[in-house]
Amino acid sequence: MAVTIELDVREDLRQKREPFEKIMNAIKPLQPGDTFILHAPFKPLPLFPIMKAKGFTYEAEQIEKKHWKVTFTKQGGDK
Repeated sequence: MAVTIELDVREDLRQKREPFEKIMNAIKPLQPGDTFILHAPFKPLPLFPIMKAKGFTYEAEQIEKKHWKVTFTKQGGDK
């Protein structure tokens, strides 16, 4: 069964805390077909190539002026 993990880093960034490690820890257990939803105050462009290298596709949508929702989906490996 597919798993969905949701993480909101808007408060971390408001407090000037770097959420990168929190994001990497959140995605560690994900398997192909699983989803990671990230809420951020801006479109997290630097994260996209990192997530792509880890096997994720993504779809970003702007909810409000300072609220982006990015849905990352873990792709299947060649098994």
